Amino acid sequence: MLNRRTLLTTAALATVPLALPQAALAQGRKDAMVIGMALEPPGLDPTAGAASAIGEIVLYNILETLTKINSDGSVTPLLAESWEVSPDLRTYTFKLRRGVKFQNGEPFNAQAVKFSFDRAGGEKSTNKDKRTFANFSTQVVDDHTVVIINKEIDPDLPFVLGQATAVIVEPKSADTNATKPVGTGPYKLDSWNKGSSLVLSKWDGFRNPGAAKINKVSFRFIADPAAQAASLLAGDVDAFPRIGTRVVPQFKNNPQFQVILSGSRAKTILAINNKRKPLDDVRVRRAILMAIDRKALIEGAVDGFGVPIGSHYVPGAAGYVDTTGVNPFNIEKAKALLAEAGVKTPLELTMTLPPPPYARQGGEMIVAQLAKIGINVKVQNVEWAQWLSGTYGGGHDFDLSIVSHVEPFDLGNYAKADYYWGYQSKDFNALFDKIKTTGNAAERNKLLGDAQRLLASDAANGFLFQPVWPTVAKKSVRGLWKDMPIFVNDLSALSWS
Repeated sequence: MLNRRTLLTTAALATVPLALPQAALAQGRKDAMVIGMALEPPGLDPTAGAASAIGEIVLYNILETLTKINSDGSVTPLLAESWEVSPDLRTYTFKLRRGVKFQNGEPFNAQAVKFSFDRAGGEKSTNKDKRTFANFSTQVVDDHTVVIINKEIDPDLPFVLGQATAVIVEPKSADTNATKPVGTGPYKLDSWNKGSSLVLSKWDGFRNPGAAKINKVSFRFIADPAAQAASLLAGDVDAFPRIGTRVVPQFKNNPQFQVILSGSRAKTILAINNKRKPLDDVRVRRAILMAIDRKALIEGAVDGFGVPIGSHYVPGAAGYVDTTGVNPFNIEKAKALLAEAGVKTPLELTMTLPPPPYARQGGEMIVAQLAKIGINVKVQNVEWAQWLSGTYGGGHDFDLSIVSHVEPFDLGNYAKADYYWGYQSKDFNALFDKIKTTGNAAERNKLLGDAQRLLASDAANGFLFQPVWPTVAKKSVRGLWKDMPIFVNDLSALSWS
């Protein structure tokens, strides 16, 4: 996410020879592929930073996990061959894959798993899921058997252990993974030209030599949607997952390209600083939500590629309930709530926006919508590094922001008193404790519904939409994920037809 630059500007395109047929370009590099990314990661250690772009490059490619999350959301073995769960759902016994080595020659074993999870939950950990790992007691039975005893019941633990924050690191190299990641995966870091591109090459020492069909994969960082489209049309990029929505129509009827529309577990929200006056008043937060026309916002911010949500939960997830009617679009009621809260208009607020188009375009629309109820919003555009350090990690130093939270199971963030949006609720904490300790699926789903209703009623944030992520790629690219339960580019699945 750091220091992103447009790789190919419109002006630069004038110097690109466009006459070379696309097929010829593809034929010339059947052993290589170029993937576009809107954001550049600040580093390559997903256990040390919250940026989803880190996992988009390293997860399943360089660094691996005990389990693997697939496009359909199912979970299958990866570094673990199998696992058993105790009747109380607290103890997991993993049988580990044999004959696996890290890219520096060190063996993968139960000791590496224990080191990784102890480190992730340790006092000095900066892992965004530190709280999850802090609940683990990881025990080595033998080199190929490890037991995890969880303080809390978590039926989703196999899924959690397939996410980027749960990668297994090699103890001797762990501290330098941000710049020199060492994993067990089929690819290794070749080069990183910061601000422009990053290259992975197939690792010859991988346990299954035929797993990866592409020898070299280049990631090119292109933030501007117009330049993203231009890079595809010029043949410089072969596939662009999560491309800017505004450019998708021009590819839909182009026979040289394929367009994949992927479902997600992401939640795009208007983050509200619950600790700052007058936003600490639930009536003010409800007024803000009622001033937002979600359907108009989805059309304007992401060109219709989204589904309205009313809480921090999405259709398709277990226990989902529709809460879009809790704070419906109603300008007059929004004005009345502000008056009831004693707010004198115009109320001056600042909205801090990261670079993605959904945030910048959505911000423009929300500014216009809030102005109708007497809230004047000043926009402050920042780069991702500034957003991560200032808004996300800056001690609640913001009013409003727009961001997409892509983690599938992240309701627990509302139980964290120090989380960046500053929401605190004893009722929610008690409810979430019940969710964590309930093994019965039906009862747990009911509690999840209660949690969604409570967050909607508290207007903890401005819940906007579930994104639909478009991917544009050359017609001959195979193996792209149909849906995206997590953000990942699974390179070993890719090939040319």
